[in-house]
Amino acid sequence: MGHSVRLWAIAVLGSLAAQVAMAETVMVGGPTQYIAALGDPGATSGTDAETWGFWAVDPGPRGVWSTDFADLLANGGNAPAGWQFDAASWWLEEHGLIMEAPSFPLPAGQYVVTGGRETTSVLTVAAPDAAGRQAWSLADGATIYDVTHLRCRAAVYTAATGQSCTPDKTPTNVFPMDPGRSMPEVEGCSKRDYQVLIVIGRMAES
Repeated sequence: MGHSVRLWAIAVLGSLAAQVAMAETVMVGGPTQYIAALGDPGATSGTDAETWGFWAVDPGPRGVWSTDFADLLANGGNAPAGWQFDAASWWLEEHGLIMEAPSFPLPAGQYVVTGGRETTSVLTVAAPDAAGRQAWSLADGATIYDVTHLRCRAAVYTAATGQSCTPDKTPTNVFPMDPGRSMPEVEGCSKRDYQVLIVIGRMAES
């Protein structure tokens, strides 16, 4: 993830900063980060952001090829980038790289998000309520689809009942995944696809 969006994000940061200069909050740039989102692609708001994950660091360059799973296993599940493989719940991206899991839940705040296409919006995520649910909303009528980076794909795999679920069973002929396609089924695994949002900054009080 992220290799083709950094220069584009810098240009968007400058443009958006000019748009919010007169507002009570200002955009603060930072390293490109990513959100793993669930939900209706056409939704503009919801109450389930606690099910969304957050990568503070681009997980793509830190990943391990599924074809190198034996080496990862031989190293006790410790990836060269320092994260630990979780056999009970592992993540895969669109090139066939096993990724470190995002952190859950998504921290409350205002994120400047984009899909690297036409739309950039502000995602507002509330603090958890008494039941642990987190409300979220996108500004200016933007939908999850509008701010989804279609070339970034992510899915989490867990073992189906009574079966073994390991990355070495991943079909490799499907990589890299075409934009918009679901991640591949893996023998013995249940799968949950996530939509990936690019975070190019945060909103903060001026």
